[in-house]
Amino acid sequence: MNLVLKIFFTFFITTSNATLDTGSLNKQKNKPNIIFILSDDHTTNAISAYGGLYKEIAPTPNIDKIAREGAILKNTFATNSICGPSRASILTGTYSHIHGYNKNYKGGVFDNRLWTFPKELQKNGYNTALIGKWHLASEPVGFDYYKYHDNLGQQGFYWNPLYNENGVKIKESGYATNLTTDFALNWLKNRSNKDEPFCLLLQYKAPHREWSPDEKYEQLWENEELPYPTTFNDDYKTREKTAGNTEMTMDYFSRRDMKINAPDSLNEKQTRRWLSYGFKRNEVVELDSNLSKEENKKLKFQKYIKDYLASVKSVDDNIGKVLDYLKESDLEENTIIIYASDQGFFIGEHGWFDKRFMYEESIRMPFVIKYPGKIKPKTINKDIITNIDFAPTILEIADIDLPESIQGKSFLKNLTENENDNWRQSMYYHYYEYPYYHHVQPHYGIRNERYKLIHFYYDIDVWELYDLKKDPNELNNLFYSDKYKDLAIELKQELYELKKQYGNKLSLDEMREISDTDFGGLESNKGKKLQKNSN
Repeated sequence: MNLVLKIFFTFFITTSNATLDTGSLNKQKNKPNIIFILSDDHTTNAISAYGGLYKEIAPTPNIDKIAREGAILKNTFATNSICGPSRASILTGTYSHIHGYNKNYKGGVFDNRLWTFPKELQKNGYNTALIGKWHLASEPVGFDYYKYHDNLGQQGFYWNPLYNENGVKIKESGYATNLTTDFALNWLKNRSNKDEPFCLLLQYKAPHREWSPDEKYEQLWENEELPYPTTFNDDYKTREKTAGNTEMTMDYFSRRDMKINAPDSLNEKQTRRWLSYGFKRNEVVELDSNLSKEENKKLKFQKYIKDYLASVKSVDDNIGKVLDYLKESDLEENTIIIYASDQGFFIGEHGWFDKRFMYEESIRMPFVIKYPGKIKPKTINKDIITNIDFAPTILEIADIDLPESIQGKSFLKNLTENENDNWRQSMYYHYYEYPYYHHVQPHYGIRNERYKLIHFYYDIDVWELYDLKKDPNELNNLFYSDKYKDLAIELKQELYELKKQYGNKLSLDEMREISDTDFGGLESNKGKKLQKNSN
């Protein structure tokens, strides 16, 4: 090759590669940033955009702002309403029986070798971070940076929490909700490669039990009696074998939940035990011994609901800080922001706190999303969405192909075009954990636009059928009514088909075995061994 041809060839190759590199870089720059904010146990009934009893008393203006400037989803559901399994389903786009993380208590650890959407984003040029609550036992994988709660089985403490920062444990001073936001904003400001799009998972402990408000909100509504849900005094007459046998009524608040100070004379171990009083049956905490049982029930609810709503207020305040930062940093127009919770929560409905049941307050998840230029402001969507749909939607937003392993579907079209003719008309639910905590019978079921069918199967065989249009509070079990016999048969068949469709081929005995088995994990002495093996 002569000198002229050599020079030409070298120039051609160099400029071609440069063009390719520039094109690839420009494509990356054009990809939207993603901030996925996930709280713990936040019910739609405590978000003013969704309405409800407390919309005027305890508004959530910043969450409402995301909904107003984007979309609010009215029928988003958890496929297994318990923290760890729901989080695993969000990450993998699959059901519990597929990813293997079926329950919290003695449920093992999340297999961090599994495919997750943060891994896929990272592989495709996204700068990824996880900050806040993780609660999956194994170490996070797929993140360039992480800093998660490491106290109390990764539940975290509200005050002065311990974090795990890229493998190093660091105790921080302050209120967890504020700290987690500060760390997230610090990462956004100082991330190493600002040419890359980013995906931040910002995950709050609040408003999880024990619902500890920031100091400035401890006295909110101090002299007010907040309203009670219409089902607060539910007598469970049609659900006496299931709903009436739980450990999540006002009788099961602990001294810690009620913010009762332990005697100074106790050592650390004794203090923990003293504060835990109330967890077990026949351990009833009375706030005022001069009051009747019913009056104490109301008093405990008032303490609970005020602390819960005050904890939510801090979450909303901190979301406001994130929104302000995006605007001030010129990132607002190219950043998708999502707010959701890992499931719903009972805030006095049916006389309960906690979740687990397939009833609406428990399985309905808040989900609001702002996607500038793509999703029209004030979009309202009522399609049946589930938490296995989050991962494929995020990947479609990032223009990344979906792997075949994902069971969920992207609902981006549902929001941008406000219709999807091929969308599901019903969802499948399955809860496994029993008897600890809260003594909720394992069950599975189906929910469509109007009806819900539930099968409780562990040591009973009970079916429940609800007409959500006529009975939105789910008080009247119709399953054993002759009038609804044909509908029950039809829904049963659809339920079995859905169970099969999603790959759950387990028999009732095999499902009971999952409930019975100690798989290790954060709350088991097998935990360390399993955690090591999962890495």
